[in-house]
Amino acid sequence: MESKGQSARNKGKKLKRKEVLEKKKAVDELVRAASSETDHLVSFQAFRHYNRNGVSVYLDWGRGDRLSSSVKQYVYNLLKANMEGPFGAEWPAEEKVKRREMVASEARYIFVHDVANASADGMPSVVEAKKEVTDSMLEIVSIVGFVHFRFLVEEEIPVLYVYEIQLEPHVQGKGLGKFLMQLIELIARKNRMGAVVLTVQKTNLSAMKFYTSKLRYIVSSISPSRVNPLLGSEASYEILCKAFEPEAKAVLEVIEATDNDC
Repeated sequence: MESKGQSARNKGKKLKRKEVLEKKKAVDELVRAASSETDHLVSFQAFRHYNRNGVSVYLDWGRGDRLSSSVKQYVYNLLKANMEGPFGAEWPAEEKVKRREMVASEARYIFVHDVANASADGMPSVVEAKKEVTDSMLEIVSIVGFVHFRFLVEEEIPVLYVYEIQLEPHVQGKGLGKFLMQLIELIARKNRMGAVVLTVQKTNLSAMKFYTSKLRYIVSSISPSRVNPLLGSEASYEILCKAFEPEAKAVLEVIEATDNDC
């Protein structure tokens, strides 16, 4: 026969397990709901177009499992052109991973179209797999970049994870990358994600400076260099994040110690 104290402890454990399960269920539901949206750009019409610094583009929506074959090839070609250098000797192995990632059903895309090279109606779609060859070719002519992201759970926190943000060289350095990341953060907040998370190669110094200096992302607590500084120093990448909520900040962000903290 259990004592009153033991009974109270068992009841407390059951309540805690129930709270944990309910929290997990709520987080999973947030991710499912966000992933089920057919077009996140609908809520942000002001971000459909970007016309600054000599760049005039509009944005379109896509899914990894619904891309035409020509768009798939474009995504791969731009990825290779921009990332083969930063990955160096790791690229052959990474290339296989990225080919799988880019066409996954969970992959969500924002495509950037050059207005000057768009079709007459101004809004060709890249998400329909059954396009005519001529339409597909027109899509490729007009695309000048993309963002690939997903809604995931990291350390029990719902996050928007940016897998790729890739732009053609002639539209880089024109404020477009910052514009796209601002949109990504708005999408994350609207869908009640706790943070935006992304991975940057250490050798990609310009990207690291862009995220940490211009956008104020920080090295996350889940990055290899934070999880295990000794082993993490050998990793070729860092995981960066920007958290929006207290719980996400506590779990995913690392506050550097200062002299006053010692």
